[in-house]
Amino acid sequence: MRQNVPDNRQLLVEHILDGQTDFYRLAMSYVKNRDAALDVVQEAIVKALSKVDTVREPAYLKTWFYRILINEAMNYFRRNRNLVSLEDVMVDRAEEPRDPGERLDLYDAIDRLSFPEQTVVKLRYFEDMKLEEIAQATGANLNTVKSRLYKAIRKLKDMTGEEIDYAP
Repeated sequence: MRQNVPDNRQLLVEHILDGQTDFYRLAMSYVKNRDAALDVVQEAIVKALSKVDTVREPAYLKTWFYRILINEAMNYFRRNRNLVSLEDVMVDRAEEPRDPGERLDLYDAIDRLSFPEQTVVKLRYFEDMKLEEIAQATGANLNTVKSRLYKAIRKLKDMTGEEIDYAP
């Protein structure tokens, strides 16, 4: 007799409902556009729901979904990297030139990191994921995740002039 254990689909739906704000925030941190972030999250949800039966271990649903979400954000960049909105062009032209001595905002500095470095920083500090979970979500080796995080923190320190606490 089968116990009353929720299936993967139900667990995924609960995870999506519980984390929808976090998913939107993470997508927004990559795409910088409200509608695009909503599209990225929606595409990730559709893909996850269509493939949820392939997940063998329910304990990995969280990191599995984050991997899909990150991949969708990368797909967005690939599709739209050469497109520049008129609004962005006008804002860029209207901005006064920055003084090179001006302190760089932490969020601006994170945006200047490579995509893999941004991902480990955002998952570690914004989503509060453990390094092992980040490795699962990104498909990277644990030592690679540690290396990327350390390298990213060094770069952020150099860019902002701030002392950043490295707490894996």
